[in-house]
Amino acid sequence: MTEHTLTGKNVLVAGGAKNLGGLIARQSAQAGANVAIHYNSDSSRSEAEATLAAVEALGVKGALFQADLTVPDNAARLFDDAQAALGTIDVAVNTAGKVLRKPIVETTEDEYDSMFDINSKAAYFFIKEAGKHVADGGKIITIVTSLLAAFTDGYSTYAGGKSPVEHFTRAAAKEFAERGISVTAIGPGPMDTPFFYGQETPERVEFHKSQAMGGQLTKIEDIAPIVRFLATEGWWITGQTIFANGGYTTR
Repeated sequence: MTEHTLTGKNVLVAGGAKNLGGLIARQSAQAGANVAIHYNSDSSRSEAEATLAAVEALGVKGALFQADLTVPDNAARLFDDAQAALGTIDVAVNTAGKVLRKPIVETTEDEYDSMFDINSKAAYFFIKEAGKHVADGGKIITIVTSLLAAFTDGYSTYAGGKSPVEHFTRAAAKEFAERGISVTAIGPGPMDTPFFYGQETPERVEFHKSQAMGGQLTKIEDIAPIVRFLATEGWWITGQTIFANGGYTTR
């Protein structure tokens, strides 16, 4: 793949301030794209600003947007504002999510609602607005989780909240196909980020490591190139969930 395969394209990254989203934003800029960076709350603003600076330092346009995407009107506004700042969006990537490890019998209604709002509802309306805004021949990519292919305890609201995204992806892939838009989901294995460690004991971390090649967790550097591939040469892949996890799980 050449370095500038996204030259002249406009990429929107939801959850693009840090971790995987931040790396996707930077790699998109390295590939020549202008990048709209979304972040959720003031707590990640400084990281979003650092990512924006890194994007602009590569000689492309960048723009920063804050929004709670569990509110559908905010998702619509995000796409409108990103389009006003950069032009028509060619690639829309949603990395936003929330992790919770908790037994079903201890999970509250508020926790359930929050998990499904962030992991399912926000993803649905992001895909909806992408379908309305993304250019013909565009790409829509959502980050899910390899737990969708796991048989395990503790993650009922996380895997459960992400699982509808597979159905959203398939339906959108069919509905947007006439416009040449591919719609995909990527299911990373447990990722070496703060989101993971806050939910696990040291013993379980070691177990998760033991299940993948090399005895290691998935790194954000393992996933971002897959996003770039799907956004370029990999356009023919659509309606699929790609389990990128070093052999952690499959189905």
